[in-house]
Amino acid sequence: MVKAPPAPPGSEAELMDRVLHISGRTLGELAAQFSIAVPRDPIHAKGWAGQLLERVLGATAASAPEPDFQDLGVELKTIPVNPHGTPLESTYVCNVPLEPSSRAPNWESSTVRRKLARVLWLPIIVTPQSSLAQRPVGRGMLWSPDPVQAGSLRQDWEELMDQVCLGQLESITSHLGTCLQIRPKAANARARRWGVGAQGERIRTGPRGFYLRSNFTAGILREYYAN
Repeated sequence: MVKAPPAPPGSEAELMDRVLHISGRTLGELAAQFSIAVPRDPIHAKGWAGQLLERVLGATAASAPEPDFQDLGVELKTIPVNPHGTPLESTYVCNVPLEPSSRAPNWESSTVRRKLARVLWLPIIVTPQSSLAQRPVGRGMLWSPDPVQAGSLRQDWEELMDQVCLGQLESITSHLGTCLQIRPKAANARARRWGVGAQGERIRTGPRGFYLRSNFTAGILREYYAN
C-alpha cells in the first residue's frame, strides 16, 4: 500500500521520532512505501536521496530559500558517508546570489546563515558495492553551529561574498574558505546566470553554490558520535 506524505512535524521531538523510525532502513525500502522509482545511476541522481527523505519526514520548503521544515526552522542535509562515518563529499548549502538585487546585505540575513542555523544531518551509508537502493539511512542528529563554527562560517561567507560583489567571480576557486567554499553548480556546462563583472558590467556566467567542506562536516559528525 502506497503511503501518503506525512503532515509536517509539529516539534523537533516529533521530527526526531520520525528520524529514529527510518534509521537503518534502506533508500529502496523507503522509496517503495511512496511508490517512488529509484534512479539506477547514483552519479546522475544528485539530490534524489534528500528529496526522498524530505517527503518521508514531512518537509515543506521544497526549493524555497528557507529551512526544509519551515515551522521548526530546521534544514535537512543528507550526507553520504563510508561505513566508518567519514563524509565522502562536500555538502551543498544554497545557491550563490550573483546579482546585487538577490544578495543579502549582511551575514545575519543571508540564506547560508538561515539554512545552517539548525540542521538535521542524516548520514547515508555508502559502500563501493552498494546500489542507491541498498544504501541505509544512518542515525540522524540535530546540530547548530557553536560560536567557533559560527564565526568561521561568517568569515568565509563575508570574504567570498566580497569577491562576488567586486566581480571577481573567475578568481573564486574551491580552495578559498576554511569551512565554506563556492563551487560551480549546474546540471550541464551550458547553464548560465546573470552576474557582475570586474567593471561592474552585467555578464553571463555559470551558476555557483555554497558548499560545506567535507572536513568541516566530518568534525561535526565526529564530535556528535563520540558523545
